[in-house]
Amino acid sequence: MSMLETIQSAKEYGRVRRHLRIRKRLQGTPERPRLVIHRSHLHLYAQLVDDAAQKTLLTLGTTSPHFQAKSKKGGNVEAAEILGELVAKTAAAKGIKQVAFDRGGYLYHGRVKAFAQAARQHGLDF
Repeated sequence: MSMLETIQSAKEYGRVRRHLRIRKRLQGTPERPRLVIHRSHLHLYAQLVDDAAQKTLLTLGTTSPHFQAKSKKGGNVEAAEILGELVAKTAAAKGIKQVAFDRGGYLYHGRVKAFAQAARQHGLDF
C-alpha cells in the first residue's frame, strides 16, 4: 500500500503529492544534509537528514526539552523562529553550515517562512 493510498483528506493528499514532487529533485548529502520541516496543528518539527547514508543527523521540535526551556507554545510564528534558531545553533555545533531546505509540501509562508528565515539569520546557508 503506497503512502498516498492511506491518506483520508484531500488537503493532506495534495500536500503529500507536493512533498513527493519536491523529493524527486531534492537530496541530502553528508556535506549538505536535507533540512525537513513538518508542521502540525500544535507543533513544528525539524530534522537534518543525510539521504546518501540514510541517517537522521539531528531532530528537534517544539516538544523537545531544549525548546520547552525557551517557550511553552509550539504552534505559532514566534515558536517557529525560536526553533529555527535552535536548529541553526545545534547544526553549527555539529559542524553543519549548508543545508537543502525541504518545506515538506507546505506553502512557504507563516510558520515555515519564519522558521527558514530564523535559521538563515543564525548561520545556516540554504
